[in-house]
Formats: sequence, structure tokens, C-alpha cells
Amino acid sequence: MNKKKISIGKILLYVFLVIASIAMIVPLIWMLSASVKPETQIFAFPIRWIPEKFMWSNYVKVFTLYPFMTYYINTIKIAVVVTLAQIITCSMAAYSFSKIKYPERDKLFLGYLSTMMVPFQVIMVPQFIIMRMLGLMNTHTALILIGAFAPFGVFLFRQFFLTLPDELSESARIDGCSEFGIYFKIILPLSKPAIGSVTIFTFVAAWNDFLAPLIYINTEDKKTLQLGMRNFQTLYESNYGQLMAAAVCAVVPTILVFLLAQDYFVKGIATSGLKG
Repeated sequence: MNKKKISIGKILLYVFLVIASIAMIVPLIWMLSASVKPETQIFAFPIRWIPEKFMWSNYVKVFTLYPFMTYYINTIKIAVVVTLAQIITCSMAAYSFSKIKYPERDKLFLGYLSTMMVPFQVIMVPQFIIMRMLGLMNTHTALILIGAFAPFGVFLFRQFFLTLPDELSESARIDGCSEFGIYFKIILPLSKPAIGSVTIFTFVAAWNDFLAPLIYINTEDKKTLQLGMRNFQTLYESNYGQLMAAAVCAVVPTILVFLLAQDYFVKGIATSGLKG
């Protein structure tokens, strides 16, 4: 009976996972299909998943009628710099919170972690005032500074660092290695799973960010993809074929980043909660 219950439970679990997977992948398939359709066939019902005639001109128009490549380069630059900055800042802060002993360390970490409960909309106005006072309006530097620090990344790194034996850092201190030396030469090289997890979370968040660029970016040459894609929808018309083609182009880098870092991502998520 137990075996039958287990097998039935597994079957139900697999059925649920298959249905959930289909529900998540259908919009992506529809986007791919719509990106190569003429405007009149996109919303036709029943849905024709494979169009009668592939309209590749949608992709050509995306890069010729609009400065889409400029949006692309701007977004890649911001996402890559923000990701690298978070890896450095979050891992250094996590090393301090996990491997260096000083008074009230855990309380400071708890206080820093509690800032995760503060939504961006609450600190949006103070951040705007600070960036305006620093003269960073309409610059990518403002977006990079805003995204360079994240308590969630510190949490992931700290939880992973706690799984590393303290004997590694203690023996290095006995040998005369500095804290920065321990961090760069011992801890960081062992942290590829955590780095992979933070890379995926940070890159996707920076790549898909719409609100921050909307606040700080004003000129066409500084816009990101999320702002630039608004050009395909105007007050009087919406070019859905071109919009879907732009969306396909926009989603490619995030898929590539996930495929490259997925092994480290799984290991990082699996090990980050082993020790509290």
C-alpha cells in the first residue's frame, strides 16, 4: 500500500509539474510565433502556431526603424556592471558577517537584512533627491549605484560562507594571511555556486528593470531595452509583430546567462540554507 501511495503521489506530482511547465512555456511559444507573423494574423482565433508565411521583416524593422541596438548595448552595460558590483560588494559584506567575529555582528546583519522588507517605492523619492544633488540625472551611473548593493545577495553569500569550515580561514590567519587575502585567495574561489546564484538573480533583475530607468533616464541615447520597447506602442497604434520580435531579442541574454550558470545556481540554492 505504501508503494502504491508513493507511486500515485509521484504521478500526481509529475502531472502537476507538466501542467505548470506547459502553462509557463505557452506564452513564450506564442511570443515566438507572433514575432514572425503579419499584424493581421497575430490575434486570429483559433491560434495558428506556425504561420503560413514567416515575416522575418519584423526583426529587421526592430533594428532599422528604432535605435534598438543602442538600447541593447546600454542594457547589457548596466546589467553586467551591476552584476559584477553586487558580486564584489555582497560577497565582501557576507564575509564580514560570517567569518569575522566582532561585537553585535549578528544584530547588524539582522538589521541590514530587514531592509529587504522596504519596497523600492518607499525609498524612490529620497534616492531621486540624492542622485539629483550628485548631478547623476540622465546617467547610467545612477542606475549602477542604485543596483550595486543588495541585502538579498549578502544573505545568499553569507549562508553559503557559513557552510565553509572556519578552519580554512583560521589556519590562513595563523600563517599571516590578511583578511582580504583570505577573502580573495580562499573564500571567493570556493564560492562559485553562490556567485552563480547571485549572477542569475542580479542580471535578470537589472535587465528587466523598468521603473528606475523611467525615473532617471530622459534622452533616447541613454534608454534601456525596457524603455525603448515602449516605442512600439503609441497613442494611436501598436506594432505587436515588431514588439514581439523585440521581446524575443530581449529575452535571449537572460536565457543564455541562466544556461551558463544553472549548475552553480542549483548548487548555490541547495547549499545556501544548510546552516543558519
